[in-house]
Amino acid sequence: MRRTTHAAALTAALLASMVGGASAQQAASQNTVHDPGAHGPASHEVYFGAVLFEKLEWGVGLNGVPNIARWDGQAWYGTDYDKVWIKTQGEVERGRRAENAEVQLLYSRLIGYFWDFQAGVRYDPRPRPDRTYGVIGIQGLAPGLFEVDLQGFVSERGDLSARLELSYDIYVTQRLVLQPNLEVNVAAQRVPELGVNSGFNDIEAGFRLRYEFTREVAPYIGVNYTRRFGEAAKYAREEGGKAEGVEFVSGIRLYF
Repeated sequence: MRRTTHAAALTAALLASMVGGASAQQAASQNTVHDPGAHGPASHEVYFGAVLFEKLEWGVGLNGVPNIARWDGQAWYGTDYDKVWIKTQGEVERGRRAENAEVQLLYSRLIGYFWDFQAGVRYDPRPRPDRTYGVIGIQGLAPGLFEVDLQGFVSERGDLSARLELSYDIYVTQRLVLQPNLEVNVAAQRVPELGVNSGFNDIEAGFRLRYEFTREVAPYIGVNYTRRFGEAAKYAREEGGKAEGVEFVSGIRLYF
């Protein structure tokens, strides 16, 4: 009789514990429903920013190709999900003013692991006449850790064009990095005043070997190849330039 009473007491205590636990879980669930942000990304958002100049270099051309200074940089600030980007790139031929120069202001939204959708505006002060473009694109890491930056442009006059940039870091050692890169520009129509060809306009491919003294500072050397097609090549020759060229480049990569 005493054993039966003791078992009944233990059973009652266990049921009470289970009911209490269920109530606590139900309450937590209700709190989550009423406050979805409690476990959402916003509760852990941290603002951060960085500046990266992938290219700050001087190219020595072969076979009459002019020497060229080149820059390619970007900066961003925001959270893991939302950022503001500034991108700029351009070239200056020795003894002349900037041949090409552009700056972009973009809003970026995370759409998947390592991928951002970007939209904004681009302004080209060079070449003349200057142009303003609308921009949409995606940027991220493709399988195999390829850096991908794909952008589409529409100018203030309705001209359509696109650009694809690919790069890949091969770590020879922990500090020595070989980076092949490729850039392809295409356009939907001719724009003679800007030397733009319909279809494939130009490609640029290169290899750069950098030594990372620190993550922030890495000098490099390399080889760069450029090729213009169709009427873009014709326009370049009419301006006294080359449709095709190879340069030895040296420069520095900065990240801070």
